[in-house]
Amino acid sequence: MKIAIFASGNGQNFEEIVKASLEEDFPAEIGCLICDKANAKVVERAERLAVPYYVIEPCHFATKVEYEKQVLYYLNEHAIDWIILAGYMRLIGKTILQPYTHKIINLHPSLLPAFIGKDSIERAFEEKVAYSGITIHYVDAGMDTGPIIFQKQVPLDEGESLAQFATKIHEVEHHYYPKVIQDLLKGEKTI
Repeated sequence: MKIAIFASGNGQNFEEIVKASLEEDFPAEIGCLICDKANAKVVERAERLAVPYYVIEPCHFATKVEYEKQVLYYLNEHAIDWIILAGYMRLIGKTILQPYTHKIINLHPSLLPAFIGKDSIERAFEEKVAYSGITIHYVDAGMDTGPIIFQKQVPLDEGESLAQFATKIHEVEHHYYPKVIQDLLKGEKTI
């Protein structure tokens, strides 16, 4: 089984998944990284970890469909079975959704349906929630609306700074995302 990881930014979750994939009991190999931003740090991580990668910037395509057809070309080249989103900041369109129905997973830094979309950690912090957390879910045509696979609460402690709160959430992401992916790919979690 082969997975592609889609990322747009720093790539820490990408790196955690790649490291997990090197363990003997991980049920898949990393086929490639798809990145939509040429200057994203995740590209440096892919180079260091010897993961094939493709930087495909939507601005070079007339339509979203054309962009996604190019992405799909690389997915087919690598015989990708599953897509794992790790900080990929684009909605997936039907060109990719149709051939990968129930085969695309996303990690979101809130307890969905709370704080859908961007800046979830900041918004939760500003609202002084008692806790937020992470959600791992299947991807559908909506923004952060697919069926939930896993959630984990992270408390917002009194006097905690935004940076401290964000760090706690990211640590939970890095711990659980590779494990949940592994269980899912082994068939231990299904839709």
